[in-house]
Formats: sequence, C-alpha cells, structure tokens
Amino acid sequence: MTHKALSVAAAMLEKARDRNIYLTPMQLLKLVYIAHGWTLGLLSRPLVDDDVEAWRYGPVIPAVYHAVKHYRDSPVSRIDTATPAHLDPEEADIVDQVLTIYGDKNGIMLSSITHQPNTPWDKTWRSFGKNAVISNDVIEAHYASLYEKSKPQETSPA
Repeated sequence: MTHKALSVAAAMLEKARDRNIYLTPMQLLKLVYIAHGWTLGLLSRPLVDDDVEAWRYGPVIPAVYHAVKHYRDSPVSRIDTATPAHLDPEEADIVDQVLTIYGDKNGIMLSSITHQPNTPWDKTWRSFGKNAVISNDVIEAHYASLYEKSKPQETSPA
C-alpha cells in the first residue's frame, strides 16, 4: 500500500521522537526518500505515491520539502498538514531500520550519500537535468543492488 509522502514523514517524525532523535528538514527529506528506496528495493513496491525529483542537493519529494522548509535548520516538530501513515509491519520495519542506520547522520551527510556517482539522483541529474522525476524503476534497481551487495557471498565446497 502506498502512502502520501507527508504521512510517511509524519510517521517517521513520530518514530524518531520516540527514540529522542530530532530531525531537520534536510534529514527528514532524505530519510523519507531512503525509506522509499529500501521499500522498493526489498519489497518491490513503493512506500510513497509522490514523485521524487532530482534537485541540486539530491533527491527531494516536493510536498515534504514545502511542508517543512520553514523550519530551516531547526528540528521539525510536526507537519501541520499530515497525520502519520498507518504503516504495515514490513514498512514500519524498514522505517525503523532507516532510523537506526541513518538517523544519526546530519542532512549534509545524508545528501552526500544520496549524491554518490551512479545513484538514482546522479543518473537522473546527468540524463534529464535539474528537477527531473527520478523513476521508481531506477530507485528500485539501485536499492535492490545495494541489498544484493550487502549479502554474504556463498562459497561452493571445494
């Protein structure tokens, strides 16, 4: 089931607050994108139904950006226009893991991670330019590849 990105952002804020993690707008933007990417890569389905665009500082979901930009560099306390998404157990697990793995990284570090060569942002930026929509197919292939690379390699008996 896909959700509005603002509802996923609100759910992520709630989960982060429960862990005493306070997220700036840039952190929240990147973490929602990363959770969407891992959902595509692991479950072959999107987490959010909003488009992701290739902006100067990496992948951005415009609705989330516009809802939280007024916080600037301060922690986002809430999103007035959204109620937290009701995530299914698999989605909730991915959001929890994203917060565990990436939640302590600042916005600049998260932007750097999503800006790497051959990431969905990089491929879209180079092929289609500023503010182009990043295809879910490209995002899914990237995160599925990251997952495959993270699995221990099986060795055959000699």
